[in-house]
Amino acid sequence: MSAAPPARGVPGRTPVTPVVVRLKLSLLRNGLRQSAGRRAAYAVSVAFALLFAALLLIGLIALRGTAHATSVTVLLVAVLALGWAVMPLFFPSGDETLDPTRLAMLPLHPRPLVRALLAASLVGAGPLFTLCVLTGSVTAVARGPAAYAVAVVAVPLGLLLCVTLARAVAAANIRLLTSRKGRDLAVLSGLVIAIGAQVVNFGAQQLGSAGLGRLDPAAEVLGWVPPASAVGAVDAVGEGAYGGGAARLALTALALAVLLALWSRSLTRLMTSPDGSTLPGAEQGARDRPRSAGLGRLLPGGRTGTIMERSLRYVWRDPKTKAAWVTSLAIGLIVPVFNALQGTGSVYFACFAAGMLGIQMYNQFGQDTSAFWMVALTISSSRDAYVELRGRALALLMITLPYATLVTVLTTAMLGDWPALPEALGLSFALLGAMLATGAWCSARFPYSIPQEGYKNAAPGQAGLAWISIFGGMVAAALLCLPVIALGIWLHVTPGGGDRTWLLLPLGTAYGAGIGVLGLRLAAPRTARRLPEILAAVSKG
Repeated sequence: MSAAPPARGVPGRTPVTPVVVRLKLSLLRNGLRQSAGRRAAYAVSVAFALLFAALLLIGLIALRGTAHATSVTVLLVAVLALGWAVMPLFFPSGDETLDPTRLAMLPLHPRPLVRALLAASLVGAGPLFTLCVLTGSVTAVARGPAAYAVAVVAVPLGLLLCVTLARAVAAANIRLLTSRKGRDLAVLSGLVIAIGAQVVNFGAQQLGSAGLGRLDPAAEVLGWVPPASAVGAVDAVGEGAYGGGAARLALTALALAVLLALWSRSLTRLMTSPDGSTLPGAEQGARDRPRSAGLGRLLPGGRTGTIMERSLRYVWRDPKTKAAWVTSLAIGLIVPVFNALQGTGSVYFACFAAGMLGIQMYNQFGQDTSAFWMVALTISSSRDAYVELRGRALALLMITLPYATLVTVLTTAMLGDWPALPEALGLSFALLGAMLATGAWCSARFPYSIPQEGYKNAAPGQAGLAWISIFGGMVAAALLCLPVIALGIWLHVTPGGGDRTWLLLPLGTAYGAGIGVLGLRLAAPRTARRLPEILAAVSKG
């Protein structure tokens, strides 16, 4: 009597890899069915990625035989691997299969699950783009049959290493990525891209003036760092250094094995250990934890201190508010500092920091969203509205004043133009006060809602309000600063006036403080009268 065939549903008997790959394809297909806009955006992004990959592949092949082909390709692959490492941290919702806890209730073992998820990770435009970059890189440096033989192994090793790196990082940080802090990281992804673009632009300008030879020292080191070591192995074998090529290829394989082991360990921990948020004592421990009063001790008492603390907590806790602040802080520093590094800067560029930070005063009530009704209940007169606006302005000044001063001093130090420091500080403080004044008025006159989900900073139908509020207020602030600017110009053109430009520091500070207080007082009555309209406008998101 023959034995009965094994059941198809028994764990370990049914191949897991095809099932997970089909699951990845189904998730992709169902996601595209949700809307025509999503299908169009996906098609455009894939077409752009493939076009860029094809052009990059052609460019890398054209580098073949040039003096610095190895340096360019090794650095390119290293940057590509860095992108794979940080991608899960900033785009955790881009791939539903990045979260292995969704499969925790299924009878799966870590080893077959690793193979299945690795195979599913190879489906998509990202792996295809990486394959094109690796193929072009090894083609640019390969010389001789032995090098091409090594390239056949190096390309899949490099591809698997990049994909495994992304998966290992995602599995190790999945608790973070599914929390509020993970959503904060996703919101800040645009900032990272903006800063990275500035760094790439600066590096390209430096290379354009000094030549690609400056890449050689870094490429020598990164040639031993996986997955760039795979390209280095092909280059070493092409030059006849078979021992060095074998060592680099073995280092790449070893790194892949280590990442697979770390990934498997993370999967085992995620599948077998309970989530701390579900433990009975977690919530009780959070309630029993003493509340820190450090921030409150630094603030004034009464209603003003309460308003300031609320505004500062928004900056720290609300993802959209935090993203706006961090973006302003970073760009306000990048523009003057990078221009100073390039030798085209001016000490007056430091005013850019005050301008970027002053934008945070605009649409003050939009960050409250529908919860603004609680603020509206506390305002019964123009005096109450003035205290509310003053508290928000003081909270903003706690960050902007020292930061604008720091950026101005740093820019002045990089340029070595210390006599211009008082003048630059005076202009920055005057601009900051003017933006506080116009920001308070625009917050009352042009409020708009800020959606809590997604990347949009204005609710549908309110984009025009946002543009009028921000750009109209910035133009008005610049016009309000004309007296201080005119005084500075007059001192520079007057014989002997250059020695008195230090007067702009006290005069600009006093002017900024006065115009800021005047703007708050003018905006307070309008705020008190338009509370229902403000609540309706900020509640649409």
